[in-house]
Amino acid sequence: MMTTATEHLNHGHHAMDHGWRRWLYATNHKDIGTLYLFFALSMFFVGGVMALCIRAELFQPGLQYWQPEFFNQLTTLHGIIMVFGAIMPAFTGLANWMLPLMLGAPDMAFARMNNWSFWLLPPAAALLLISLLVPGGAAGGGWTLYPPLSIQSGMGMDLAIFSIHLLGLSSIMGSINIITTVLNMRAPGMPLLKMPLFAWTSLVTAYLLIAVAPVLAGAVTMLLTDRHFGTHFFKAAGGGDPVLFQHIFWFFGHPEVYIMALPAFGIVSQIIPVFARKPLFGYVSMVYATCSIAILSFMVWGHHMFAVGMPATAQLFFMFLTMLIAVPTGVKVFNWIATMWQGSMTFETPMLFAIGFVCLFTVGGFSGLILSIAPVDTQMQDTYYVVAHFHYVLVAGALFSLFAATYYWLPKWTGFMYHEGRGKFHFWWSMLWFNVTFFPMHFLGLAGMPRRIPDYALQFTDFNAIASVGALCFGLGQVFFLFNVIHTIRGGVGPAPSRPWEGGNTLEWEVPSPAPHHTWETPPDLATVQRGLRAQGLEND
Repeated sequence: MMTTATEHLNHGHHAMDHGWRRWLYATNHKDIGTLYLFFALSMFFVGGVMALCIRAELFQPGLQYWQPEFFNQLTTLHGIIMVFGAIMPAFTGLANWMLPLMLGAPDMAFARMNNWSFWLLPPAAALLLISLLVPGGAAGGGWTLYPPLSIQSGMGMDLAIFSIHLLGLSSIMGSINIITTVLNMRAPGMPLLKMPLFAWTSLVTAYLLIAVAPVLAGAVTMLLTDRHFGTHFFKAAGGGDPVLFQHIFWFFGHPEVYIMALPAFGIVSQIIPVFARKPLFGYVSMVYATCSIAILSFMVWGHHMFAVGMPATAQLFFMFLTMLIAVPTGVKVFNWIATMWQGSMTFETPMLFAIGFVCLFTVGGFSGLILSIAPVDTQMQDTYYVVAHFHYVLVAGALFSLFAATYYWLPKWTGFMYHEGRGKFHFWWSMLWFNVTFFPMHFLGLAGMPRRIPDYALQFTDFNAIASVGALCFGLGQVFFLFNVIHTIRGGVGPAPSRPWEGGNTLEWEVPSPAPHHTWETPPDLATVQRGLRAQGLEND
């Protein structure tokens, strides 16, 4: 009987597969997290090359390199790839890697489903890229896929719809895994209101995804039936309503913004206390702010549609609720500042990117607040002011937080320390050229330059040239980031201790660096959990 029990206990810990089998059949959360992160990095560079192609065309007026149809396909694929192929898989990869370590869990809840959720992504990405080669080219209606253009497009649109279905299915499965892991697999002695904030933001993000991914699936399925099966959901000629698609899409689309922002908030909330050497200020208020943002995000989709002719009452409703969502977001910003206030701060690369995030995300938030005012938004609709706004939120927001997370946890992932000087160079280079690229777009939008156009009037030339030069330099900086990561994986500047950061007090710093293939086979003892909670200021001595 004892032998049987022992065999059962050891069943999950057979010898690790090697070579391609290790990755194809991966069920270990660290391997799957690594797969997600490398996939996201590769998609980031694919989407980045498309962005550079866009900016090359816009360097001066007139058509330089691309026909307008191909330009539209570039802007569409750039948006879809960056949102669904780079940012979202990167956050899922971080959750896979770090949540079990932070919570004291042996692995994610559903290991085989975890494998499946990742391996849906490469075929989805392949469909998007192959669509460039089919007759008529890729989808060209913008990442929002508005009808009637998306109904009239060629088969590239069908490939994009199928790809979005696969990406959504992957997101739903990953979210189920995150929710089950967080709710059921925390170490004893770690109640919900005392777990790391990154776990909270991952949990809330997973609920958001499960709520809205089926909405997007429904919208693109209705598009598909309009295209091929004679339905008239969005065809005005048959009694349908193209604006209906916008309502359905943005009911998904605005929570999607916070699906990309909330994990970033969690990452920054982990990093700032460590390098300020102070507990996070107002932990409980941060949790409630996270939940408030998630709830309010379902009620503000109409602010993307102020120009469609909705009644004044509806405009006021969406306008005031959009302003209201700035309150919990402001709570977070003030709490981060209060955490840094009078802290013993040092400015290693993760902290620099976290502070850069706070500064630039706040700029993006303020421009969003301006766009929430209906009469102002009617003037700014589909101009470069909107492009500047959401790139400040998503590049300086989501992307900078991902850079911060990479430098913060890279010693734990690889067992080696990265080169600090190169990391700081990457930050300052990215910070400078990001602003050179996107800040002039505010002025272009205020002057009336429309987005998604390959040619423009002469008065917009100078700011466009500046933005294009900035984009090229920003892109080159990310190649330097890739070099820094590869250098670290291959040995960096030396071995990393289990606790490379002096202020690190969450459970992932209790295991060796690199983290062993299997961790927390027995849950961490209560004393370890309580010690970490006290260090975070979440438990009284």
